[in-house]
Amino acid sequence: MARTLRRGDSGSDVRELQIKVAGWAADGVQQTFVGIDGSFGAQTEAAVKRFQSSYGLTVDGIVGPQTHAQLDWLTSSDGSTRHFSWSEFRCKGNGSFSGGKVGAATVQENVRRLMWKLEALRRKAGNNPVTITSGFRSTSHNASVGGTSNSMHLYGIAADLRVANRTVVQVNNIARTCGFSGMYNMSTAVHLDSRVEYSYGSQSWWWNY
Repeated sequence: MARTLRRGDSGSDVRELQIKVAGWAADGVQQTFVGIDGSFGAQTEAAVKRFQSSYGLTVDGIVGPQTHAQLDWLTSSDGSTRHFSWSEFRCKGNGSFSGGKVGAATVQENVRRLMWKLEALRRKAGNNPVTITSGFRSTSHNASVGGTSNSMHLYGIAADLRVANRTVVQVNNIARTCGFSGMYNMSTAVHLDSRVEYSYGSQSWWWNY
């Protein structure tokens, strides 16, 4: 049984918790994200409380049996999340997570972390289905679609998407509460990425909207 986690705890299980509540970074528009450092501090506690509130749990910032159960419900057996699958994020050019700027295992872990932020976005958008139009890209596929040479898609930390029954502006505004540091609107989709959290060369906030 998973241990109860609370402010002041540390360890790999706290780090995993932080990944899973990363999309609950803020109550409103704010340039902030949940640090994935394995230390349960005020920022993690606040994200847990937002998660608990959204799912009708006791809002105490303590990750006990009920909160663990809700997080488990959102976790798929293959390591993806309840509402997103690995296939949605594989490169449309080669059908895999290989050929990018980092190794395939790193890409897959980055995609997993992205999925958890998108679970929060989906929840905040009224549980409307999310369609991923572009996930990870290999360098060759990225070039073929006209992506920039250091696109965040090359690392598995970006997604272009649409949310049913929501405009691109509405999705953009929700994403600004989910810890995304790169975003821009396209005609029918929104680009989201987590560039500030990684050391991939694009570490300034870019909210082009």
